[in-house]
Amino acid sequence: MVSTALASTLARRNVHYGWVVVAATFLTMLVTAGAMGAPGVLIKPLQDEFGWETSQISSALAIRLILFGLMGPFAAAFMNYFGVRKVIVFALALIGAGFIGSLFMTKLWHLLALWGIVVGFGTGLTAMVLAATVSTRWFVKHRGLVVGMLSASSATGQLVFLPLMAELTERYGWRATVFFVCAMIMVAALLVLLLMRDRPSDVNLPLLGETHVAPAPARGTLGAALATPITVLKEISTTSTFWILFATFFICGLSTNGLIQTHFVTLCGDFGIAPVAAASVLAVMGIFDFFGTIGSGWLSDRFDNRWLLFWYYGLRGLSLLYLPFSDFSFYGLSFFAIFYGLDWIATVPPTVKIAADRFGREKAGLVFGWVFAGHQLGAATAAYGAGLSRTELSTYLPAFFVAGAFCLLASVLAITLKKSGLTNPVPAAAH
Repeated sequence: MVSTALASTLARRNVHYGWVVVAATFLTMLVTAGAMGAPGVLIKPLQDEFGWETSQISSALAIRLILFGLMGPFAAAFMNYFGVRKVIVFALALIGAGFIGSLFMTKLWHLLALWGIVVGFGTGLTAMVLAATVSTRWFVKHRGLVVGMLSASSATGQLVFLPLMAELTERYGWRATVFFVCAMIMVAALLVLLLMRDRPSDVNLPLLGETHVAPAPARGTLGAALATPITVLKEISTTSTFWILFATFFICGLSTNGLIQTHFVTLCGDFGIAPVAAASVLAVMGIFDFFGTIGSGWLSDRFDNRWLLFWYYGLRGLSLLYLPFSDFSFYGLSFFAIFYGLDWIATVPPTVKIAADRFGREKAGLVFGWVFAGHQLGAATAAYGAGLSRTELSTYLPAFFVAGAFCLLASVLAITLKKSGLTNPVPAAAH
C-alpha cells in the first residue's frame, strides 16, 4: 500500500508517518471548513434570486451549525468503530451531495434540507473532533502543536477561500462557487483514500514520543459505540470542569463562526463595502489566525492553559466591542482583522489540552466532542440571532456588542477552572 511504503521511506529519514496523517487531516479540515464558510458570501445572491429574507437563510445556516456540533461526540464514536479514514471519506461524499443538490433547489425547504441537514451532518463528522482524535492517537510529543495546526486549518479554511468564492459568485453566479467547493472536496477525498490511516499500529509505528507499538484497542459492537457518547456525557456532566469548558466554548462559537464567518460580508455591505473586499478582510483574518492558532498550540504545551484562555477570550471580547467604532474604514478594519484574526480560534489547543489532561487521552475525543457541541450551539445562536437583528432592527451591531460582552464573561470563567490533574475516573470509551 502507498501508506506503508511511504511510512518505511520516511522512517529511514527519521520522519514519523504521523506528520503525513496530519497533512491529510489538515487538507480535509481546510476543505470542509471552506464548505462551511461558503454560505457567508452567498446570502445576498440567494436573497436576490429567491427573495428569501436574511433570517430565513440564517435559519438554514443555524441548523447546519447545530448539527455540525451535535455530531461531534458521535463522530468520535464512529471513528472508533469504523475508522478515521472511512468516516472522512463518507463525510466528504455527504457534503458534496448536499452542495450538488443545492444546484437544483427552488424552495426554502430545499435549502434547509441540503445546506442545513445534509451539509450539517457531513461537516459535523469532520469537525474539531477529528483534530482531537488524530492528535491523541498519533502524538504524545508535539500534541499541542498538532492541535494548533489542525485547528488553524479549520478556521483558516473558513476564511481564506472567501475572496475567490466572492469573485466567482460576482462574475459567474453562486452556482460557480458550489462547483468550486465540490472540486475541492473531490481532491481531498482522493488524498485521504491514498494517505490516511487510523492508528500508528496500521503502519507498524509507535505514537510519536513513545517507543513501543501499541496495538489498536478491541472494537466493540456498533450499539456500544453509539451508546458510549451518552455514557461519557453522563459521567462528565457531574464535573464543573466540563460545564466551564462547555460554557466558554458556547461563547467561542457565539463570537466566531456563527457571527463573523456567517454575517461579516453582509455586515460590511451595509456600510458600503463590496463583497470581494469584505471577503478579503476575512482572508486576512484567516492568515493571522493560522499563525495565532499554531502559536497557541505551542504555548499550550508550555504554559497554564487556564490563563491562556483568560487572555484569548478577553482580547477577543475587546476586539468585538471595538468593531462598531472602527467606522469600517480601511485602517479600522485592518486593525480589527489582525487583532481578531490572531485570536480567531486560538482557544482550541488549550481547551483540547485541558480535556485530555482532566479526562484522559482515550476519552479526549469524546469529551471534546461534547464541548464542541457547545461551541456550535453558540454559533447557531449567533447565526440566527444576528440575522434576526438585521431583519427586525435593520442592523447587526447589537449582536456584536452582545458577543463582546459574553467573551469577557468567558475569560473570567476560564480562570475558575481547577489546576491540572485527572478528574475523577471516567470509564474508558468502547472502541
